Amino acid sequence: MSNYITGATTALITPFKNGTLDEATFATLIQRQIDNGIDAVCPVGTTGESATLSHDEHKRCIEIAVEVCKDTQTKVLAGAGSNATHEAIDIAKHAEACGVDALFSVSPYYNKPSQEGLYQHYKAIASAVKVPFMLYNVPGRTGVDIFPDTVKRLFNDVENIMGIKEATGSIERTVELLAKVPELYVFSGDDAIDFPILASGGKGVTSVTSNLLPDMKAALAHAALKGDLAKSKAINDELFEINKVLFCESNPIPIKAAMYIAGLTETLEYRLPLVAPSSENMKKIENVMKKYNIVGAK
Repeated sequence: MSNYITGATTALITPFKNGTLDEATFATLIQRQIDNGIDAVCPVGTTGESATLSHDEHKRCIEIAVEVCKDTQTKVLAGAGSNATHEAIDIAKHAEACGVDALFSVSPYYNKPSQEGLYQHYKAIASAVKVPFMLYNVPGRTGVDIFPDTVKRLFNDVENIMGIKEATGSIERTVELLAKVPELYVFSGDDAIDFPILASGGKGVTSVTSNLLPDMKAALAHAALKGDLAKSKAINDELFEINKVLFCESNPIPIKAAMYIAGLTETLEYRLPLVAPSSENMKKIENVMKKYNIVGAK
């Protein structure tokens, strides 16, 4: 299917102001992504603090992303994840009705389903919509790993399941997935290894760092997909330090701090239980940021 998303996609942060969703800033951040060559924005993934948003806020974030990306080259790959399958289906259906281009859904956290449970969960959500659908595997955060054989089964059995955001941190996992399911669209979900995943046959990246440096991440992904591996690797190497510091505390704590330091958000607010980084880490983030040209920084 030629309309599948590829390239550089951004796991958007969700800005807050006085405890509520800052809609105007969110729209501005999305416009900045469009202006800097990002192929798709990903509202309300784990980077968007989806676990602590109300359902209305979650749906509103998707609506804003669709509104801002309308009539542009940038697509919307919206988050529809929950550890309750019926909730994920509700969000997925709303997102489809809004006009998103594709959906991705984080594996159910906390309740630790079996592989059969994961299969049934994803089959139910993807079957409830018609848009292209991506699995999202991040066992370090969810406590559950979608095994390659389960991915293969879902890919074969459910027509609109086309890919996976792969965030195990393992290159071997990408190699195994593509050996077992060569047509699978594997997206890097781990900024540090974007280049190796693309060089191994990945079709794109879903990046935290591209909130801050969308132009560099777009250039990295586009170079790799055009076969210019040397250029892609050089950019990946250049980004190593910022990628590392942006995970000095749990995501999205450091990236939200970085966006605030750059003047791209007016406020630095999180939803409890997340809080601002330690002053030591704040300084660390600030020092590393000085080495990069951040488009639109104030």
